[in-house]
Amino acid sequence: MSRLRSTIIALALSLAALPALAVQPDEVLKDPAMEARARQISEGLRCLVCQNQSIDDSDAPLAKDLRVLVRERLKEGDSNGQVVDYVVARYGEFVLLRPVFGWHTLLLWLSPLLAVGLGAFGIWRLSRRRPPPREGLSEAEQAEVEALLKRP
Repeated sequence: MSRLRSTIIALALSLAALPALAVQPDEVLKDPAMEARARQISEGLRCLVCQNQSIDDSDAPLAKDLRVLVRERLKEGDSNGQVVDYVVARYGEFVLLRPVFGWHTLLLWLSPLLAVGLGAFGIWRLSRRRPPPREGLSEAEQAEVEALLKRP
């Protein structure tokens, strides 16, 4: 039973460390508070090679360079916002995993609302095109039904 327990504990510890796989031990700052700030910033920055991973999750060399850059800026005394602004100034807004809300990104933010609105409008228009329900059978149809019912 102890072997099973130790296996479960080892598995749980290895799964708990998964988010930290990309950050190398030589990158980690000695100050835990500053390291936490670096991780928080890194989670919001996109790896320019992987494009759908944060630099904190990526093993790409460019992501490592960006992680080191973030930690260097924090050591120099920059605030979180200043570090992000510095990286955005160097690499552009594409480096942000969560784009800013501005006039130049308005279509990006409003396109889901536009899609839902257009879909609702289309459904409403289709529902209005239905012909009105008929009240009953015509005389010819009624005669045909009676003829079918009289068959043996």
